[in-house]
Amino acid sequence: MSGDAIATWHAYVATRAPATLDALLADEVVFRSPAVHTAQQGKALTAKYLTAALEVLGGDDFRYTGEWRAEGSAVLEFRTQVDGLEVHGIDMITWGAGGRITEFTVMIRPLKALNAVVARMGAALSK
Repeated sequence: MSGDAIATWHAYVATRAPATLDALLADEVVFRSPAVHTAQQGKALTAKYLTAALEVLGGDDFRYTGEWRAEGSAVLEFRTQVDGLEVHGIDMITWGAGGRITEFTVMIRPLKALNAVVARMGAALSK
């Protein structure tokens, strides 16, 4: 894994290799989803949510359209389609000195698209 957490994240999105995600996430990572009201804590739970999110959001239409970086953090803007609805969202990612992600927050709009994503995430997480 390179020290660039965002480059590694993009590599994971492209390949969906579980080993890449495992190496990228810190053990104590916290995941915040628009689908649930409480933060999800730990590598295993975060990996489960991120894998399901890519299953739901990461179809052929998925694309990152913007990227803003600061020291140890980035915001990635994305667009995709879910159930015929345009989904517009951001991933807010924070990482530590070792390049491992420590916080991952997803925000999605509009509400109708968020509702579709929440329903599809529930199905993906129950597998």
